[in-house]
Amino acid sequence: MRTRNLETFIRVARSGSFHAAAVQLNASQPAVSARIQTLEDELGVKLFVRDKSGTRLTPRGMQTLPYAEKVLALAQEMKQQLRLETPEQGVVRIGITDTLANLWLTQMLQRWGEQFPLLEFEVSVDVSTVLNRQLSELQLDLALMVQEGPSPGLITEPLCSYPQHWVAAPSLVPAQGDKNCTGQHPAINFPVLSFPRNTRPWLYLQQLFNYLGDDRPQLHTCSSVSSLLGLAEQGVGIALLPEPLLQQSLQNGQLRKLSVEQQPPALDFCCSWRLDDDRLLPRLLAESARDIANKHNK
Repeated sequence: MRTRNLETFIRVARSGSFHAAAVQLNASQPAVSARIQTLEDELGVKLFVRDKSGTRLTPRGMQTLPYAEKVLALAQEMKQQLRLETPEQGVVRIGITDTLANLWLTQMLQRWGEQFPLLEFEVSVDVSTVLNRQLSELQLDLALMVQEGPSPGLITEPLCSYPQHWVAAPSLVPAQGDKNCTGQHPAINFPVLSFPRNTRPWLYLQQLFNYLGDDRPQLHTCSSVSSLLGLAEQGVGIALLPEPLLQQSLQNGQLRKLSVEQQPPALDFCCSWRLDDDRLLPRLLAESARDIANKHNK
């Protein structure tokens, strides 16, 4: 989709005239009509109605206009930023969950250091609820965290998604394998290891075991992924953790995956920055982080 066609669409929409848009763009009216036709073909919708009363937007045209304005504004901002002779410099404050920090923080900082050699990065590792609050309170420039609901004033884009699995040390698994002979959830008879209060995994566990009331299993929480893995490997309890963190422990036999009837939901991570941050930098950093996550998942 060419930005020239989007600009032409915006000009016609604002002026209410193909002729006026042609004058503003220093183009012929047939050229303007051709650009609009091309855009309509790409989108598969009719953008304008032309009759004796003039030219007006269709309902789909009105729906398209704010998107076209955002795309064009972003393209112009990108061109302006890339024309700057002074490279990005200064301190950038990054918030990241412990899960993502353990997986590819090293790769991320190395790549960012190559892309932006004059930038310095202050990295805060914390749970997503804290990172979301810090971002809203102007304490962070970019957060890589578990995706919650929509947050006013923030731009949020998907980053990656990881399945979660129940795992335990072989000493806690029944001799006949990872099937629970009682038909109950295997965690009922053992302490459960997971992330801190009010995180997405913690809330899931509250819902999962709510029917047990006071008989629900003990829940030990920790914000450190490496500590949770160590506790699980030492048989302190059964853990619910994202799949990429478990690969080595499962391969070397320190942990065993458990079979459960109800599979836990995946953890969806996102990149988020403030809507009022008019720099291109947060988006560039987010795109770089997404590229690293995609390569890590292959």
